[in-house]
Amino acid sequence: MSKGKDRAAKARQIVADQRAAERRRTVTLWTSVAVVLVLFVAGIAGYTVMSGKDEGKLVTPSVAVDEGTAFAVGSGPVVVDVYEDFMCPACGNFETTSGPTLKQLADSGKITVRFHPVAILDRFSNGTEYSTRAAAASAAAAQEGKFTEFHDVLYANRPEENSDGLSNAKIIELAASVGLTSDTFVTAVNEGTYQPWATKVTETFSDRHYTGTPTVVVAGQKLDNPTTEALTAAVTKAAG
Repeated sequence: MSKGKDRAAKARQIVADQRAAERRRTVTLWTSVAVVLVLFVAGIAGYTVMSGKDEGKLVTPSVAVDEGTAFAVGSGPVVVDVYEDFMCPACGNFETTSGPTLKQLADSGKITVRFHPVAILDRFSNGTEYSTRAAAASAAAAQEGKFTEFHDVLYANRPEENSDGLSNAKIIELAASVGLTSDTFVTAVNEGTYQPWATKVTETFSDRHYTGTPTVVVAGQKLDNPTTEALTAAVTKAAG
C-alpha cells in the first residue's frame, strides 16, 4: 500500500472514530437527561403523595369557636376551656368526677364550656392514630349538632392506652347510638375529613404552652389541679 493510500485510510479511520465517539456522547447525554427527568417526576409524585398524606386539606368546622379550635356548650358569662384527648385516662377521670358539674353550671347559665379535642396520645394507639381520628370525628359530630352526645359516648367507651383504640366502624356504631347516622358524618369519619383540623387544634394547644390533658382554664386562668372543688371555686371567683 502506498503512503498516500495509507494516510487516507488513517484519515478515514480517525473520522469514523470521531463519529462513533460523538454518537456515544449523544446517547450518554440523552440517557442522563432521561434519568434526571424520571427522578424529577418521581420526586414530584412522591412529594405530592407525602404532602397529601402529611398535610391534607384543612377543613375547619363552621360551628367551631375560639379561632376555630373548640366547640361551645352553654352561654354563661364565665368561659371554661377544657382541653382533652379522647384516649387520656386522666381526662376520663375528669369527665366522671367533674363532667356533671360542668354540665350543671352550663345548664344553669353560669358558664360557657369550650371543649378543645386535642390529639397528644396517638403514640399510644399502636399506629392507628386513635386520638386524631376521635378528635376529627368529634368535629364531624359538632357539625351535626351532636358534639356533647358524641363526646360523652366516646368517654363512656374510652379505650385503654397502648391498645388500637376504637376502629372507625366502632366510632360510627357509637355515634349511631346517640342519633348520629347521616351519610355526611359517616363519610367524614371514614375519609378523615377533619383530621388536619385535629392536628391544627393540637398545635394551637402547644402554642398556648399547654402540655398535658386535661387542661382546664377558667376565665383565662389555668387550674393547676382541676378537681371539682377547684373548678367550682374558680367559676365562683370569676363570676365575682
